Amino acid sequence: MFAFLLWLTLFFFCWPLALLAIVLYPLVWLLLLPFRLLGIALEGVFELLRAIILLPARVIGGRP
Repeated sequence: MFAFLLWLTLFFFCWPLALLAIVLYPLVWLLLLPFRLLGIALEGVFELLRAIILLPARVIGGRP
């Protein structure tokens, strides 16, 4: 809701810039999508490595 109100304010003060933002937002989102997917994949890899490293401590009886 806040983003919409911010866009309405921008539209009121400078409508060409607001329309440009509306047009460019999906394109920027599509350009950044591979980086977001790469971040999700790397987060999964790091969680797997963390689980592997902490496995001996969990087997011995450390904190869950």
